[in-house]
Amino acid sequence: FLAVNFNMSVKADVEQKEAPLKKSIFTDYFEPYDCGLSATDVFSKKFGYTYDDLILLPGHIDFSVHDVNLSSRFSKNIALKTPLVSSPMDTVTEHAMAIGMALEGGIGVIHYNLPIEEQAHEVELVKLYENGFITRPRTLSPMDPVSKVDKIKSKYNFSGVPITETGQMGAKLVGIVTNRDIDFLEDRATLIKDVMTPFSEMVTAKDSQVSMDSASTPSAVIMSLSQRLTEYNEILVKCKKSKLPIVDANQKLVALMSRSDLLTNQQYPNANKDSKKRLRCAAAIGTREHDKKRLNALVEKGVDAVVIDSSQGDSIFQQNMIRYAKKQWPSVDVVGGNIVTVRQAFNLIKCGVDGLRVGMGIGSICTTQEVTACGRPQASAVYHVSNYSNRLQVPVIADGGVRNTGHIIKALVLGASSVMMGSMLAGTEESPGQFFYQDGVKLKKYRGMGSLEAMKKGSDERYFTNLKATRSMHDVDTRSHQVAIAQGVSGTVVDKGSLKRYLPYLIGGVRHGFQDLGIQNVGDISAQREKSKNIRFEIRSAAAQKEGSVHSLYSYAKTTGY
Repeated sequence: FLAVNFNMSVKADVEQKEAPLKKSIFTDYFEPYDCGLSATDVFSKKFGYTYDDLILLPGHIDFSVHDVNLSSRFSKNIALKTPLVSSPMDTVTEHAMAIGMALEGGIGVIHYNLPIEEQAHEVELVKLYENGFITRPRTLSPMDPVSKVDKIKSKYNFSGVPITETGQMGAKLVGIVTNRDIDFLEDRATLIKDVMTPFSEMVTAKDSQVSMDSASTPSAVIMSLSQRLTEYNEILVKCKKSKLPIVDANQKLVALMSRSDLLTNQQYPNANKDSKKRLRCAAAIGTREHDKKRLNALVEKGVDAVVIDSSQGDSIFQQNMIRYAKKQWPSVDVVGGNIVTVRQAFNLIKCGVDGLRVGMGIGSICTTQEVTACGRPQASAVYHVSNYSNRLQVPVIADGGVRNTGHIIKALVLGASSVMMGSMLAGTEESPGQFFYQDGVKLKKYRGMGSLEAMKKGSDERYFTNLKATRSMHDVDTRSHQVAIAQGVSGTVVDKGSLKRYLPYLIGGVRHGFQDLGIQNVGDISAQREKSKNIRFEIRSAAAQKEGSVHSLYSYAKTTGY
């Protein structure tokens, strides 16, 4: 009996060793399944979804938040280190905003509610900024009173005013006035010649290659000076002065270098620059015949891309403008829009467009959907258009409907290459306009380009309206066109401070969001969403949306980290 049992035991051991290893009970019974829905599942339901309708499910974190790579594209040939774009609205983007966006790795689109010359000048200010040279500094003459220095300091927030014989740029430099010269001066009517630091005591740089004759343009001067930029930077560092005037062989003022600009290069390593080390800048144009002149003027000033600005981008007018721009200036990227459907995208892509602007009637100040019954919920528009255009290597800019960093993340995950913001940036110091107080709250004006106020300034053509047209009111067919049909409103937004603090806050929020999703590289989103389907969504009910925001409190203060 013992022998039999022993043999059976040995046989059982041998069989156990020869049999394949079984899965553990944990793997057998607790194999995880995918929660939520894929993007294909969500958007095949034929419903229109906004950003708030969707929530993204978290992924696995195996990297630091600082390892998140936000590099993306604005258009086919323009890369971004930060996928953020400022909207071409007259209360959002002029040169100060465009400079601030480019310094943080994004790009600004300068609005066209300006005369052609003024818009071109705004572009020029951006393109000249990062070179380190100020070619049009504020200058005064020795016979001007010190009070004029005070006015310059108050208006432009800087001191260090070069003094020339005539008070004009290009004249002979005779001195400079800084805070040290006038800080303790009581009589502000004192003449500058009595307090200025004379030329003999100044540290200057001399460039004999540059001539300040009447034919010299700021761009030509910059090109010449840039060849010795490193040398001038070294002089500025060694002399420990805040300003370094550069003069020609005849002691005429050519340019001014600022120590603060030198520090800017260190503070903004992700600045978005072109091949000539100038900040990137885009500008908006319309679809009318005179906009061809606008386009030519912008290109002459070095604009990197033009955005054809129309509320409904699928028109013969826009198609003709795209073809003209690509034929006339093939090196300048052209972004078309606004569109919300794949058919619209197809019509613009076949014309040669380099990027698509997606969004219609979903901005906080836009009433297009109410007035015209046209548009599309933004999440659906971004997903469907980008899912089509990305296969053709045409980037999508998600324009509108963005109220927080969560919306930025959703737009990028749905396929957008960058996100355009209006109201999110309108209350910053760099946006056009003046702050004012109402009921103790610091505010700034913000208006839609379809508002009556903006349309009177020139944006009426964006909505296929011409308020300046003269038609007979007895003509029944044209009578309705005489009436301005507003597709936007005017309002106010709360002060958000400077872009220098605000943009890092937004970028940090986006980085944290991608870390929670387990996405380390923006460039990997498409594969994770469509191929591996690792990016999962759920559709939120109204109760879920309420639960996902602040609730159940009597009162609260919503603070930010900037």
